[in-house]
Amino acid sequence: MALDVGSSGTSGDPVTADRLLSSSAELTLVIPTMNECGNIAELVSRLERVLVGIAWEAIFVDDDSIDGTRGEIRRLSLTDGRLRCLHRIGRRGLSSACIEGIQASQSPYVAVMDADLQHDERLLPAMLACLKHEPFDLVVGSRYIDGGGLGDWNKRRANISGLATRLSQLVLKTRIADPMSGFFMIRRDGFDRAVRTMSAVGFKILVDLLASSPKPLRLKELPYQFRLRHSGESKLDAFVAWEYLLLLADKLIGPYIPVRFVLFSIVGGIGVVAHLIILWLALNVGHLNFAVSQGTAAGIAMVGNFTLNNFLTYSDRRLKGWGFVRGLITFSLVCSVGIAGNVGVANYLFDNNNASYWWLFGIAGAAIGSVWNYAVSSVVTWKRK
Repeated sequence: MALDVGSSGTSGDPVTADRLLSSSAELTLVIPTMNECGNIAELVSRLERVLVGIAWEAIFVDDDSIDGTRGEIRRLSLTDGRLRCLHRIGRRGLSSACIEGIQASQSPYVAVMDADLQHDERLLPAMLACLKHEPFDLVVGSRYIDGGGLGDWNKRRANISGLATRLSQLVLKTRIADPMSGFFMIRRDGFDRAVRTMSAVGFKILVDLLASSPKPLRLKELPYQFRLRHSGESKLDAFVAWEYLLLLADKLIGPYIPVRFVLFSIVGGIGVVAHLIILWLALNVGHLNFAVSQGTAAGIAMVGNFTLNNFLTYSDRRLKGWGFVRGLITFSLVCSVGIAGNVGVANYLFDNNNASYWWLFGIAGAAIGSVWNYAVSSVVTWKRK
């Protein structure tokens, strides 16, 4: 992770006095970004208008944008030392970005909001006042209480959000109308109590925070109207929904069984089925000998497993472009050891037992290869940068 810190203005700048050191900020705004260049200047301008009289800073956590987002933040930071940028390489996900941003700050109060201007920045002073003067740990901008709203969402998107809200009740420890909100403010001690057990999976950090806190957070919801995106494209896609399900699974079973291991095992099970189908075809249609058939089935299953794991199990470390090709090559080279063990064990069992149990020998060989492949996937192919 690289840290870009904007410099403050010159000593002759009349606004420098209240912009010098972000470490003196009372409030930190953590704003995850990925290709949000067209929104940064307008967002900063709006924050300046609504946060008058409040000592604040903004930490933009950028997931390696390619549209000039970081350059825009640096440009603005040259005259405003309250602005900083954390540049993340090789990682993605709003939750983990927000956690890193909060940990990079020292303020007693921290707010999380999007950079696309869909969250109403005018609510921030009221959020801060609630935390300072009322007995709450967390204040949430809510779309689902009186006065709040979803803006121009169509029925399908609203229904999906409603379903996700209902599913969140499986893991939440606190009653809340809008757990899917990405707009909230929290006391630092409330965040510190929860952070060590947070999953940092996907985009729904509020669900993660509420489910991870060792004791229920005292919260208050304030209404706001969800707005149209100001510039750029939405990041919502099928993988956002997938990662939300991963988060719920991690909160439900993560303390007992690592969710990544469960997913890898499911993908491996799919691979075993594919392996057996290919093995049967090679033996009965291609009329190949068992060793060649097993090797062919193992190789094809390995490529399929790599592809599925890259998109599902390791979605937060997903390899793309040449990275995908290099990952497949590396995975294939190292896993050739697993294939050798797979074929060797299966062929030994086949030659020394009843051939009618070919499927059982195939599974035994595949199991040997799977153990090796899992170790490789975590340590070499999808290692964290």
